Amino acid sequence: MTTEKNTSISSKHAEAVNYRNVQLLTFLLDGEVYGADIIQVQEVLEYRKVTPVPRMPEFLLGVINLRGQVVAVVDLRRQFGMDVMDITVNTCIVIVDVQLEGESVALGLLADAVKEVIELEGNNICAPPRIGSRINAHFISGMGKHNDDFIIILDLPKVLADDDLNQAIETMSDARLRPFLIRKAITICQTLMRFLH
Repeated sequence: MTTEKNTSISSKHAEAVNYRNVQLLTFLLDGEVYGADIIQVQEVLEYRKVTPVPRMPEFLLGVINLRGQVVAVVDLRRQFGMDVMDITVNTCIVIVDVQLEGESVALGLLADAVKEVIELEGNNICAPPRIGSRINAHFISGMGKHNDDFIIILDLPKVLADDDLNQAIETMSDARLRPFLIRKAITICQTLMRFLH
């Protein structure tokens, strides 16, 4: 009897959660619409060549040079256990700024396509489902409804709070990696020069 009462109270408490209004950048992954808080989004880039880095987790594609800053690129499809898709003209890299272990880190998220920036009122957001979602509910901060779309709102710090990813970021900031990146950059420049001439 006590268990049923506690369960009922817990359920009512979950339904009573109030969500704030939020602006989201929406993007596609495997035909579903995902959203990231616009506050965490720096910019959206057309897909560009990602330089692989040895001995990195499978979901970490490598790095790009963003105005002199080395930025790691995470393949969200691999992170969420989805099938890998070929790069298309719509593929993009969303640059986000997240707090990882108390430090602000810029990361690139590979997405199938970007949709739009929307504003969702809190009454159009509900708690994530405990079952039935294609990705771990731990990664979801809420489910939004906008026009005919259901939007999976990602909790980016939780999505990116991965021990392997944190270790990889530390490795990529290590001075030992810089010669590798420099050699890659020189190779790319030489290739471009040959192409231009």
